[in-house]
Amino acid sequence: MLQIMAFKKKHSGRDKSRSFKKHTPKASTPPSYDQKVFKKTEVKDSIRLNRFISNAGVCSRREADKLIEAGDIKVNGKVVTEMGYQVSRDDAVEYKGKMLSREKMVYVLLNKPKDFITTTSDPEERRTVMELIKNACEERIFPVGRLDRPTTGLLLFTNDGVLAKKLTHPSHEIKKLYQVELDKPITQAHFEAITEGITLEDGPVPVDALAIVDEDPKTLGIEIHIGRNKIVRRIFAHLGYDVVKLDRVLYAGLTKRDLPRGKWRYLSEKELISLHYIK
Repeated sequence: MLQIMAFKKKHSGRDKSRSFKKHTPKASTPPSYDQKVFKKTEVKDSIRLNRFISNAGVCSRREADKLIEAGDIKVNGKVVTEMGYQVSRDDAVEYKGKMLSREKMVYVLLNKPKDFITTTSDPEERRTVMELIKNACEERIFPVGRLDRPTTGLLLFTNDGVLAKKLTHPSHEIKKLYQVELDKPITQAHFEAITEGITLEDGPVPVDALAIVDEDPKTLGIEIHIGRNKIVRRIFAHLGYDVVKLDRVLYAGLTKRDLPRGKWRYLSEKELISLHYIK
């Protein structure tokens, strides 16, 4: 008989809503978080001028360099053309007579539906995840990591580069929990092989936990911390299985609770604190 391990069903409940086309939130203004939240991860009080301009929502960093070079930017009333110039919180940065300010940090959690690609734009004009969160804020936010087109589930967006880097860096071993539906029941031998750790063409694949859901050997919960491309699908493909459905139900402690498919919400301050204090 196949080994059955405890699986947190509260993270794997079926989404009641299947409507993806329209979502106009009542509140499109992100919450203001207590600034004490950011103290642990704030590396320094000064940043490069081009980054400041980009964070203020004016343009990209590369375009900001061109504005600086052209003499279009003033700092404390003086034109600055120096590449790499550092500005602090107390500096007054001006562009075309308008004072700029550091962009407000925004954190949006999406329950991604299938058939949306994780990119900010697509030359083939396919549907992207940015369409689903376009009403979330005025700030320019970006997905943290990615989910491939057929994969559903949790995807975080932010303009907080420090946090995004932490969540995607392998050294932090961020936990991700997926619910997997296979094309056929998993065998005892393959179940044990995955839990013991298999090796793919790009190296060993440690699996933190594996469980059968609701005594159905075709539906499993798998917990991993590695972030290689399509790693869950590749684990099962290596053993001769096709993944019919793949849903990320937990990411870095964040869950899909009360978040229907295709919808988004802002992180709570409690969730944000937990993310910033990940070691």
